[in-house]
Amino acid sequence: MYADTIRTPRLDVLPLHVSHAAEMTVVLSDPALHTFIGGSPSSPDDLRLRYERLVAGSPDPSVSWCNWVLREKEESRLVGTVQATVTGAFTEIAWVVGTPWQGRGFASEAVCGLVAWLERQSVRTVVAHIHPEHAASAAVARAAGLAPTDEEQDGELRWRLALPH
Repeated sequence: MYADTIRTPRLDVLPLHVSHAAEMTVVLSDPALHTFIGGSPSSPDDLRLRYERLVAGSPDPSVSWCNWVLREKEESRLVGTVQATVTGAFTEIAWVVGTPWQGRGFASEAVCGLVAWLERQSVRTVVAHIHPEHAASAAVARAAGLAPTDEEQDGELRWRLALPH
């Protein structure tokens, strides 16, 4: 499976390219973005290397790495990312929106668009892992139809959505 462009009312959700690294370094530069996920902002070179690995794809042929950047249409600027790791009909998703663009519904819009795209790809189960104290990510997951489960992994709560067949 390969990432296709996904269009939502305010966003073009574009397949990741290595050339996005320079602009995304700025988008992802706030250390506060790492409060719940750990780590720290990447340097331009580190992000470019990471994007090279992601664009090359999973070394496991049964797993697809689908990664996108979020381009806000009105100002034509990158504001975040979404990703899906697809194994058969099972997918794990994640998202991040840069601090200056948070609170505007971009993450919810992008993730809802992603879930609709995944459903058209015959995905049947969508999962996200969210820190129990990350209320904003929980709201995004809920907006996309995911619900919390009792399962935990590495200190994060698993959220799940079963898509119709």
